[in-house]
Amino acid sequence: MFLQADAAIVRPVSDFDENSASAYLCTALAAARQAAEISRSYYAGNFTVTTKADLTPVTQADLECEQAIRETILAEFPDHGFYGEETGRSREDADYLWLVDPIDGTKGFVRRYPFFSTQIALMHGGDIVLGVSSGTMLDELAWAEKGRGAWLNGQPLEISSIDDPDRAAVSVGNLKSLAGSDGWTSLGGIVERADRIRGYGDFYHYHLLASGKIEAVIESDVNVLDIAALSVIVTEAGGVFTDLNGGPVGLEIRSVLASNPSLHATYLELLRGHVA
Repeated sequence: MFLQADAAIVRPVSDFDENSASAYLCTALAAARQAAEISRSYYAGNFTVTTKADLTPVTQADLECEQAIRETILAEFPDHGFYGEETGRSREDADYLWLVDPIDGTKGFVRRYPFFSTQIALMHGGDIVLGVSSGTMLDELAWAEKGRGAWLNGQPLEISSIDDPDRAAVSVGNLKSLAGSDGWTSLGGIVERADRIRGYGDFYHYHLLASGKIEAVIESDVNVLDIAALSVIVTEAGGVFTDLNGGPVGLEIRSVLASNPSLHATYLELLRGHVA
């Protein structure tokens, strides 16, 4: 059972004990591991690529990973809803809704970049309460349950405490819509002050953020399936995760400002109102 939204985060102090995890988390981890086996096998071999109606690619690996995840989750929780990147939405009115991107970063996967991942999140009452992020080729498996802390490969995660923008490391990604708005100039102000700017991209910069290795991630042109799991991982590590207008993570989210609490308000003041 999940803790209430206003419950204090329990900071883990030792290795993760999967025996203490909820049935939801155990199922999500099992599904992610199955997907990793499938995506790893295709990554090392050949596969067909087709183009969807939105002009984005889809591969056999995407379809088989989502099928495996869907079957694993619904076998345990047949009354839950499911929203998958490839198979769409079913039972949207259910109390629990699983949000799944079987291969986030398909364009990179097709070109054999290792920065693709599997993203599995659980929404309850409009709130993201669980997230699993599997960076298959980098051997990074991160997860979090609301109120129970965040973990990477069994070790606890904690956001950094750097509060000076001049010392901050910032990662940016998917900036197409931001580049065409007034926010581009505001982003330039952040870039000018930052100690380090990189575009680690996809799941990876959120793992770095939750690990305390960078201080902020700024993105536009996102889909909730890309970042739902990552949002709970970052917040359970002690971070703040909103859109660029300060709004919460919901099904319609299109941009991200994720950072440690010390810097979020500073960056939000610069970026708010410039991009949807």
